[in-house]
Amino acid sequence: MTLYSMLAFAGAMFLLAITPGPGVFATISRGLASGFNNAAFVVLGIVLGDIIFLLLAIFGLSAIASVLGDFFIIVKYLGGAYLLYLGYKILTSKIDETKVDGVYELSWKKNFLAGLLITLANPKVILFYLGFLPTFVNLQTLTVIDIIIISTIVTIVLGGVMLGYAYSASGAKKLFKSKSAKRKMNVVAGTTMLSAGGVLIAKA
Repeated sequence: MTLYSMLAFAGAMFLLAITPGPGVFATISRGLASGFNNAAFVVLGIVLGDIIFLLLAIFGLSAIASVLGDFFIIVKYLGGAYLLYLGYKILTSKIDETKVDGVYELSWKKNFLAGLLITLANPKVILFYLGFLPTFVNLQTLTVIDIIIISTIVTIVLGGVMLGYAYSASGAKKLFKSKSAKRKMNVVAGTTMLSAGGVLIAKA
């Protein structure tokens, strides 16, 4: 890859990452509800899911992704249902007036799984890579180093943007320390998570 193609691909990834979608909604929701650390694991899952689809596109396995269409539908419903569950838990969580950092804490595994399911439930991601990668590189002549560079760009750009959303959301949460304010924040976070789950199911 040339420096120009790297920068161009990074720019395309940035535009994709900042576009509001289930991943952004879920990340913001976790940041609002339980702070940056919890949201960061959601981001980790999202990034891993993107890398999986990226590698599928690079190695020409889009046909397999197409064959697994029914499987993706199942994943969509599972992912949507899981996000609806998380939204419900946030909305119904008890508010501790002395606790600021988190009102409903999930294990890192559950946060990671939520992020991974969000991406895997959206096979259109692979279409993005199939459509854009040939614009910047020749998929037939990619070397191992090229694949590492592309994967690194996706990780840094996508991860950086999503972590930015997570940090902003967690920062907003810290501004509201009263019990009533945190209750309202939970309503926003829970509703956002429910919306993300609804979007996944609606598009299934």
